[in-house]
Amino acid sequence: MIEFVLLIAIAIAFFFAFWNGFTDAANAIATIIATRVLTPIRAVILSAFGNFVGMFFGVAVATTIGKGIINPEIVTAHLVIAALVGGLIWDGITWFFGIPCSESHVLIGGLVGAGIAVGGIEVVKLNGIVDKVLIPMVTSPLIAFLFAFLFAVLIIRLFKKHSPSRINKHFGKLQLLSSFFFSVTHGTNDAQKTMGLITALMVAYAILPAFEIPLWVMLASYISISLGTLLGGWRIVKTMAVKITKLQPYQGFCAETSGAIVLAGSAYIGFPVSTTHAISGSIMGVGATTRLSAVRWGVARKIVWAWILTMPMSAVFSYVTYQIIRILI
Repeated sequence: MIEFVLLIAIAIAFFFAFWNGFTDAANAIATIIATRVLTPIRAVILSAFGNFVGMFFGVAVATTIGKGIINPEIVTAHLVIAALVGGLIWDGITWFFGIPCSESHVLIGGLVGAGIAVGGIEVVKLNGIVDKVLIPMVTSPLIAFLFAFLFAVLIIRLFKKHSPSRINKHFGKLQLLSSFFFSVTHGTNDAQKTMGLITALMVAYAILPAFEIPLWVMLASYISISLGTLLGGWRIVKTMAVKITKLQPYQGFCAETSGAIVLAGSAYIGFPVSTTHAISGSIMGVGATTRLSAVRWGVARKIVWAWILTMPMSAVFSYVTYQIIRILI
């Protein structure tokens, strides 16, 4: 019975990685579609390949998820199922309304809610969450906004004597690189979360002697997120590509590069930041270089509210899900 439940938990974790790629396809491809540099199908293929390449750039985020959110000693298959299912409920609600939602914070909120249901608030590593989750949650989109704004201003100043059509033609080609770079950092950040969760489970059930990520877990996680990206999340692509602001190729290049720099730095440190937050902040930043009114702040406000509500709502849904599981099993 325990082994069967463990297999179910691992299967749901891989589905979560797939869903992560499915909904977060917008993060990596929205700008390159908005600027019409690539067709949606080609953009998705480029992004899926970039996600998989992200496998080769460390496991610091996986360690944070596996050991830094709740006490690893209370981790069970039932807890993981509750964390993932509860989080996916909230994730599905935001996806239905086309609002970009952070799967990173869905997972963290889910772990916190299920953890509290199992052992109370004392099992939650509050200091780690504040330092590695809450502070980066606030600062990462602001840094991405600032980077993208300054980068775009620099490009405008450097090329102000050149014709816009010529500039956009060249930056359209460069955007292929920036979009791929962002996809790589997206894979590096987001696939690791599934890896960390599954590895923590295997340690808890004594399948692994220590927290060392098996190669098959790594490969399966990256394949899952890449397949999800390949199928895309078109509701959110529309929000990211069209509703926030209108983009030119040079702006898309600046947004993707700035967002990727933020993600790369966070992955190196081990902060499980949101790729959604990073690219949303970057898009707003480049949009603001035209004029502040170029950013549709009403849409941006809805996105920010989703950011604020994601962790607590995921925690609530996961807490309730665990209680239901405990009654039924």
